[in-house]
Amino acid sequence: MKIINSAQITEEVRRLCIEGNLFLGEDVVDSFKENLEKEESNLGKDVLNILIENAEIACKKEVPICQDTGMAVFFVKVGQDVKIEGDTLTEAINKGVSLGYTEGYLRKSVVSPIHRVNTQDNTPAVIHYDMVKGDKLEIVYAPKGFGSENMSQLKMLKPSDGLDGIKKFIVDVVSEAGPNPCPPIVVGVGIGGTVDKCAQIAKKALTREIGEHNEDSFIADLEREMLEAVNDLGIGPQGLGGRTTALAVNIETFPTHIAGLPVVVNINCHASRHKSVVL
Repeated sequence: MKIINSAQITEEVRRLCIEGNLFLGEDVVDSFKENLEKEESNLGKDVLNILIENAEIACKKEVPICQDTGMAVFFVKVGQDVKIEGDTLTEAINKGVSLGYTEGYLRKSVVSPIHRVNTQDNTPAVIHYDMVKGDKLEIVYAPKGFGSENMSQLKMLKPSDGLDGIKKFIVDVVSEAGPNPCPPIVVGVGIGGTVDKCAQIAKKALTREIGEHNEDSFIADLEREMLEAVNDLGIGPQGLGGRTTALAVNIETFPTHIAGLPVVVNINCHASRHKSVVL
């Protein structure tokens, strides 16, 4: 049995919140540079150069990559041989978010849904738990801005719609989103499960490194096909035209009911932020 004090979790979450908003992952920056070489539009090239420069400035000056520092989303793997002492795990994570967003001077964007009253510290976080074997605690933090979140869609397809229906829905969602989610985007797709499970796996797909494909070769090929189809739309960086509409299309699947085919397309902006720690 491994014992972890909740104070340690709170401190690590505080750090993840701050660093995750200041330092864009190398996978994303490298993807900007790779697509810069392939981009045919001069305006598209200009935008990609600006995004690279923006990431460099944010890193050097330690300021947020984007003014929208997002709603705090976590994917947490809890080893069955881990015991948390002190606060509950949820309490520890929310305390870390509160400290991270206040001490890090990050924008607090969380409000009550009806009365729109700000919670003042960006809590509560959205936390997804997964119990696993072992004595490790893995915490993945992914701040989600709502310029892109608002462009996401759910559709309850009929089983008869099949793969063609899934492909059409993915392309249609990106086409309708246009420049609104600040492309080049990352497209997370969930296929199967129930409404809630489908949305969860679509969100989790966004935490993958750029260029990392699904372990299933069929789904990996589908990801490549959909990335090509999305980039053929010509929306381009910041919607100004070009080939680089998306950096990646990441797809996750889950078994579903014989009568259903839920699909969720969850879009992330060019600032595809995620940071993790293992305790």
